Amino acid sequence: MKPLQNRRVAVTGIGVVTPNGVGVDAFWKSLFAPVAPLAVRRVDQEALDARRLMSHKNAKNSDIVTRMAVVAADEALRDAGLLKIDPDAPNPSTSDTAELIDGIDHERAAVSLGTGMGGVQTLADQILLLDAKGERLVSPHLVPMVMPNAPAGAISIRYALRGVATTISTACAAGTDGIAAGARMIAQGTADLVVAGGTDSSLTPVCLAGFANMRALSKTGVARPFDRDRDGLAASEAAGMLILEPYDDAVARGARIYMTIEGAASTADAYHVTAPAPGGTGAERTMRLALEDAGLSPEQITHINAHGTSTGLNDKAESEAVSRVFEGSRPVVTSIKGVTGHSFGAAGAVEAVSVALTMASETIPPTANLENLDPEIDLDIPTEARAWTPGPVLSNSFGFGGHNGSLIFAPVA
Repeated sequence: MKPLQNRRVAVTGIGVVTPNGVGVDAFWKSLFAPVAPLAVRRVDQEALDARRLMSHKNAKNSDIVTRMAVVAADEALRDAGLLKIDPDAPNPSTSDTAELIDGIDHERAAVSLGTGMGGVQTLADQILLLDAKGERLVSPHLVPMVMPNAPAGAISIRYALRGVATTISTACAAGTDGIAAGARMIAQGTADLVVAGGTDSSLTPVCLAGFANMRALSKTGVARPFDRDRDGLAASEAAGMLILEPYDDAVARGARIYMTIEGAASTADAYHVTAPAPGGTGAERTMRLALEDAGLSPEQITHINAHGTSTGLNDKAESEAVSRVFEGSRPVVTSIKGVTGHSFGAAGAVEAVSVALTMASETIPPTANLENLDPEIDLDIPTEARAWTPGPVLSNSFGFGGHNGSLIFAPVA
């Protein structure tokens, strides 16, 4: 990939929707709390409350991936101080549009999202409806609800973002790749504002049966990354959003800057559609390329936000790759999927939000449910919260199809 160049990329806002918490505050607190065993983890629709931001008609005619994306994007834009707040405005639920603050060039404001399955929940529901009641009752909104680019389109329409509105589908690496693509827009000067992240929900009965039959889904419902007794992932749905701006512009407007994006890389294993390359060779190459892109040595990385899905092959391959790349150092490694479950195409974006909060709080969250570290894994993985002096962070995402993505974040000097 072409290195980030020209402009430094700042993260000025964050927003998140997960089964363990809707909104940044609830999400962050959940990472330090006990989590009940559950193999399938769904977002609380009452907590999501998409209709406070979308009209009844628009919410009804949007898949959950779009509703989650809009809620997370709205929180991120508010957090960045970019939404115009009018106390005399009508109830937001009566309108599907929202205004950004004055001074934003809407022609240079973009959206860059990742998703794994798009609106597959709507597709599954409508197939059942077709089978039960015939084609006349299939929704005329089916296609725009199902298409993977619907969330990016909804965000661009709601906030009048008329720059690029793109969608990347690289399975579980999609959220990370969406952020990387948005960062390059800022760095290379093709956009001055990007809503970047991921949204995904593949919790249909047929998808869950597929995960179970391929032995990826945990039978116990306990996601325990890097544990000797790990038995599979906990499937979840989520959305995570970052607001990206040129660093100098963010400083000039007095924005809070959580962190900067210093590097990114994406590769393909070219090995197998579901299994990682033996020994994590693809993951290793991606991490090394991200470090090169950032101009950093492995010794400068202080923390790794691991993909850590709690599956046998993934955790083993990732740990082997990390051990080789960081042979001369031992950065602290954590996976939050013990709490969040695996939200597939949204996972990398949700984890980028957790990195921003780790920077802000100077605290690394524990890897939940890790009781017996796999004896073949030699990494520093805390099982309790750990105080931390912010430094460069590497965040990994690996997906079916052999997709690998890594991002490097850094605190503001």
